[in-house]
Amino acid sequence: MSRAFAVAGPTPGPARVASARSGASEAPSRVRAVSERTSGHVACVSQIAPIRVRRAADVDRARRSIMTRVATSAPPAMQETDLGDLPPGKGASASVSSMGMGDGEVPMNDAQRKALARSAAVKDYNPTRAARYYAKRPVAQLVRIAEIGSALGGFVLDVSIDQRTGSFDKNAKRRADQLRSKLTNLGPAFVKVGQALSTRPDLLPAAYLDELTSLQDALPTFSDADAFECVETELGRPLEAMFGLITPTPIAAASLGQVYRATLKDSGKEVALKVQRPNIPDGLELDFHLIRQGALLADRFVGSLNTSIVSLVDEFATRVFQELNYVQEGMNAERFARLYGDRPDVVVPGIWWEYTSPKVITMDWIQGTKLDQQESLKEQGLDVLALVNTGIQCSLRQLLEFGYFHADPHPGNLLATPDGKLAFLDFGMMSETPERARYAIIEHVVHLVNRDYEAMANDYYALEFLDKSVDVAPIVPALAEFFDDVLDASVEELNFKTITDGLGGVLYAYPFNVPGYYALILRSLTVLEGLALSTDPKFKVLGKAYPYMARRLLTDPRPQLRDAFSELLFKDGQFRWNRL
Repeated sequence: MSRAFAVAGPTPGPARVASARSGASEAPSRVRAVSERTSGHVACVSQIAPIRVRRAADVDRARRSIMTRVATSAPPAMQETDLGDLPPGKGASASVSSMGMGDGEVPMNDAQRKALARSAAVKDYNPTRAARYYAKRPVAQLVRIAEIGSALGGFVLDVSIDQRTGSFDKNAKRRADQLRSKLTNLGPAFVKVGQALSTRPDLLPAAYLDELTSLQDALPTFSDADAFECVETELGRPLEAMFGLITPTPIAAASLGQVYRATLKDSGKEVALKVQRPNIPDGLELDFHLIRQGALLADRFVGSLNTSIVSLVDEFATRVFQELNYVQEGMNAERFARLYGDRPDVVVPGIWWEYTSPKVITMDWIQGTKLDQQESLKEQGLDVLALVNTGIQCSLRQLLEFGYFHADPHPGNLLATPDGKLAFLDFGMMSETPERARYAIIEHVVHLVNRDYEAMANDYYALEFLDKSVDVAPIVPALAEFFDDVLDASVEELNFKTITDGLGGVLYAYPFNVPGYYALILRSLTVLEGLALSTDPKFKVLGKAYPYMARRLLTDPRPQLRDAFSELLFKDGQFRWNRL
């Protein structure tokens, strides 16, 4: 299987999106697309002749023209959807507003404003607008409903049979594989749903979580001709005026776009060029409209639900539509770098705003190896456990210090650089832990260490796991039954995944509603621990997290944490020396 690189010779080691701002050789005067096999043997070289920016009437001719100049075997472009009289989104200003509480945020600068102005207004998520539009197009809805029903109907039937015959657990892995395949075939909206579900141990069994995690990478690509045309249209210049080298096919594909490796013509800097899939806002709008209609029915007729499914769909769809604005993604990356890039062992790719728009983003290329490619890491002499520990410490700062965190936690978004640093990639989906929740989490850990299960149960109000109308008294014995066994376990038996998987049983049994930010950060730490356990079966993420928690309790002057520190060290007026 061949892999494309925008270089003229072998590139050592597996690589993925983005590189540090290191020097590169001077770019040639014309754009070259070089395809290289993973063994290092060059497979083909093709040149891209001058390309003019297209007008609407020239699109088909331009697409054919590009295809004759670029060697590629990419699948056909996605089918276009005519949205006719659909009104545009509410404008770009809402799309670039802060998604967090303000830490690390700065006003938009001129370069970012110019990048935002290179395209039409970014479509936002507006369920009222979508409902009004598709009310006039029942046929489009029925066709899509038929596609979804035919894809998922058989799966639902198989799972129902498994439950009735008592073979649900036995067939879980096979059914999870079927679900992953069907979601991939249904397109970006359903891939995003699957990715979100892969972070929710409170909603799905472990076999499904593990399988849906693979949705994060290796998704189908779209036409390279369409991608190159999008770059030229968005940036307003022909490819050869901007890039000296560019791969003829993508080196990675995600649910919303795909990535090429390139060098800038003016400077020769290596960059990662991400291009959005064509017509994706229209497809997402129809799918989320239909998903929301199903959620309305669920809210109306399913009385056992603890929360509004419509509200969950609206929150999730809003976040997905925010990912469609690559200018916002660039701003997210820069904010992340301001907050966490001070660590010498953390790398965040820089953004090249001159080559960025709402549908195209250009960032530093980061040469590195995915953390789940552990054999390659060992061959390079890299310390997997040290890299994982860096990820854990950075995740704890994201969760508990500033609250602004990477909300797409999977191994493909973490790279080990050749010099042993940890690089974070893909900042389209970010989230924020509210300040009150940050303190509540630390207090919750203290109550867990103290085995104060009544206080733990009351913490769920502050964590927004439970509505204040819910009586926590029946939950206390369930917590005691589970955590007494967990806390008595040996070091070899106790790990983060054991706790989260076991706690899932308590979450199922009572009216818990786990906030999205909490589920995401749990998943992030679970992924990091899983990577470490494959190297050292005795690795414990909780042990690595303890120094950070202790330091926060010792040094943070806030009254909430002073009280938690006192609870940890004193009981009934007596100092607990064993806690030191």
